[in-house]
Amino acid sequence: MKLLLVEDSHRLAAALTSSFRGDGLAVDHAADGREALRQLEAYDYDLMILDLMLPEVSGLAVLRSLRSSQALTRVLVLSARDQIEDRVTALNLGADDYLVKPFELAELKARVLALLRRRYGETSGVLAHGELTLDTNARLAVVRGCALPLTPKEYALLETLLRHRGKCLTRAALFERLYDGLSEASDRVIEVIVSTLRNKLVSAGIKTLIETRRGFGYRVP
Repeated sequence: MKLLLVEDSHRLAAALTSSFRGDGLAVDHAADGREALRQLEAYDYDLMILDLMLPEVSGLAVLRSLRSSQALTRVLVLSARDQIEDRVTALNLGADDYLVKPFELAELKARVLALLRRRYGETSGVLAHGELTLDTNARLAVVRGCALPLTPKEYALLETLLRHRGKCLTRAALFERLYDGLSEASDRVIEVIVSTLRNKLVSAGIKTLIETRRGFGYRVP
């Protein structure tokens, strides 16, 4: 899943970016509103965490621009502005949630996961395919009651394919979902991740989950 963090505090942004990347999410950071608008034009994000008091362009202006583009990106406002009118204004402009600073990291992550489920029309934190189950809250894959030892990127790729079940995703599209915009890796790393993920699935008794369509990409039927 791909997330845009719009926050002008570099210390807070660094801490949140590290934490979310540790969970396997691809995270881009924008330190001001103008950069946020540029990033939103360049990439399709599942979710944006948005501060309101930003240099260059305000958070509300960023939110207004995003919603005028009809993008499906979910928006969680994370702001020190704690007045009811601030919340009402942001929600009326199209924010999906509003969390006041200071905050607990566990609550922020729970709200992010809830918005991601809403983004894909899911009513629970579980994705299932035959004997394979993904707990998207714990970010854990389970086969026949046994946890599958996946790296964060392997888990993220499997979750992406299951959330787009039946759709063929190109190597480039998968790379964009799994890696941030500053990554120096090549999209050929997706082939490596698919290979190691398949080996782990086969070892767990699931042999034909991920299909390769040459010239098109990968899918879970």
